[in-house]
Amino acid sequence: METAIIFDCEFLVSEGAQQRFWCGPFDPDPVIAQIGLVKLGLGDGFPILETLRIFVKPMDRQGQPMGLDPFFTKLTGITDEQIDEHGVSLADALEETERFSSGAQFWSWGKDELNMMAISCYIEGISPVIPANRFENACNLLLAAGMPYDDLKKTRSTSLAAYYGIDLPQAKDHDALSDALSVTHVLRHLLNDGALKAQAFKT
Repeated sequence: METAIIFDCEFLVSEGAQQRFWCGPFDPDPVIAQIGLVKLGLGDGFPILETLRIFVKPMDRQGQPMGLDPFFTKLTGITDEQIDEHGVSLADALEETERFSSGAQFWSWGKDELNMMAISCYIEGISPVIPANRFENACNLLLAAGMPYDDLKKTRSTSLAAYYGIDLPQAKDHDALSDALSVTHVLRHLLNDGALKAQAFKT
């Protein structure tokens, strides 16, 4: 069965950093601390085949562990204790991500691969293990399914399910796996409804 990987990342932030484009003197580099991955089958019924959540130990430019800003912990629920207990190195996380994908294309709401590959790998001084042409923007799938561009521009991944009237009571905003699942459930809805064709995933 052909598959697609829907993924999301949580990357470091402090209060107001997004508005400052992470340019403030105390803003952390926006390196990833969590990856959420969903393997979506593109055959009959478009099943969710497997999921994975990876905690990543964020490192600074000197190769030292980075503590989490309290704002980031409040936003995501991710704690220093979780990172200490469950976190893996960025290199191991990316290798695990690639193994999970089995060579399938990656799709995120936007361009999370820039934080995962370009920024995080640059800060740690390692080479990205997954090339840029393996990543696509899931927003293009919504356009293919007929979502108006004006609506798309003002819809975030966390509000996408509500836009389509899909109730996801277990969803948790700013959890990488939960956010990836939210996008996946919308894509499954559109695929099963016929508004989106599996062919759209072939790039």
